[in-house]
Amino acid sequence: MAKQQPKRRSKNIGDDEIKKIVEILDGWFDKLSWELLIDAIELRMLNRYTRQALYKHERIRHAFELKKRELTNGGADKKRVASPQLQIALDRIDRLEAENRRLESENNMLLEQYARWAYNAHARGLDHEFLNRPLPSVNRGQTKR
Repeated sequence: MAKQQPKRRSKNIGDDEIKKIVEILDGWFDKLSWELLIDAIELRMLNRYTRQALYKHERIRHAFELKKRELTNGGADKKRVASPQLQIALDRIDRLEAENRRLESENNMLLEQYARWAYNAHARGLDHEFLNRPLPSVNRGQTKR
């Protein structure tokens, strides 16, 4: 009986991984579920994440919900043409348009967050000068040789 290898833990989801995952969602045109997304991520990135790990990241969750809504509202009607070069161009246009919609949505969320922060800062009596102070320098505690 062969000894079973322990499962390798997937790499933590950082900014680069989030970017790749939302790019996968931008190019998605078929039925979408968390399990199908997890399989696609594993295929392209060689890491298998859980639905909970993906859902924890707001950009991934938002991109998933946006794409799901888009596909539900008839966005899965993919144009097909005979020319392979033209099909590649149409697929790229579709992916870029999906990315543009996602980025516009993310930008609107950030603008809403900014408005909320500005209101809360004003309510606390924090002025523009206080809010624009530079960040303190980082002391890493390095010793001189």
